[in-house]
Amino acid sequence: MTTDTLFPLDGKRVWIAGHRGTVGSAIVRRLERERCEIVTAGRETLDLGRQADVEDWMAEVRPDVVFLAAALVGGIHANNSLPADFIYQNLVIETNVIHTAWKVGVKKLVSLGSSCIYPRMAPQPIQEDALLTGPLEPTNEWYAVAKIAGIKLCQAYRRQHGCDFISVMPTNLYGYGDNFDIEHGHVAAALMVKIHRAKTEGAPSVELWGTGEPLREFLFVEDVADGLVFLAKHYSEEAHINLGSGQEISIRGLAELLADIIGYEGEFRFDPSKPNGTPRKIMDSSRIAGMGWVAPTTLREGFERTYRWYVENLAAGTLRGLSPQQPARVKLTVGSH
Repeated sequence: MTTDTLFPLDGKRVWIAGHRGTVGSAIVRRLERERCEIVTAGRETLDLGRQADVEDWMAEVRPDVVFLAAALVGGIHANNSLPADFIYQNLVIETNVIHTAWKVGVKKLVSLGSSCIYPRMAPQPIQEDALLTGPLEPTNEWYAVAKIAGIKLCQAYRRQHGCDFISVMPTNLYGYGDNFDIEHGHVAAALMVKIHRAKTEGAPSVELWGTGEPLREFLFVEDVADGLVFLAKHYSEEAHINLGSGQEISIRGLAELLADIIGYEGEFRFDPSKPNGTPRKIMDSSRIAGMGWVAPTTLREGFERTYRWYVENLAAGTLRGLSPQQPARVKLTVGSH
């Protein structure tokens, strides 16, 4: 049974920071079903990396609610290649938005984190109290440290100033609006591109990094948005909360599922000399499940819907990521966080 509503969104002015991203755009779509005023600001209007600009804009707009979905994100290769970018840009965005939210009197803030905040060898499924109990996965520790800081910022402003700021840790995401970049995108989107190109080019095999054995949990982005809106209305605690699907699959299994959906009949060749990332990562989402919310979309349904969206937008030339003409020989990092 659903928990009682603690914070109704009716009549509220809601700002989605990062509204053009995968999660942010899904939140916008989900909020269109609520009786609230949706507010957005693109990079041409607001630079989240500049504190003064954030303060001026928020002081003028005065949002009641903030969904902090803006972030620099990527897979293992991007994290390894751009460590300074990942820690600096994410810290700056979080500090600017969270601090200013307190200054202008935001009534509710939902900060999005990532499952990579947890130790590399955390007990599975990962419970929220595993945070800071062991070393992080080295391939994405820069992003993880920034996201841990975001949790602590929300907790600090809650303790010192009584702010109703909460932190939510989604698992690995996929869906509409993802970054379909073979080298810098997350594993699900990049793998989809890789297999699609192999099919269209008639390639007999697809080469992937790692062994294919790492286990990952995936959550459809439309479900993410629904869970976030649910938590905005029903959750108000200092402790961060996990948001997952409970659906786990190996990287090899994901490749085979996508091949079946796409219609690719070639082989997969794994390169075990390349990094796998964390061996296994599935979230314990029992807290939100106990409140009455579970992800409604199965992996097959979610990836079928995503692939249809990908093909339509590929034809229209509206995808985020690499151009359709880029060759498929680029190595794919499969151990995404």
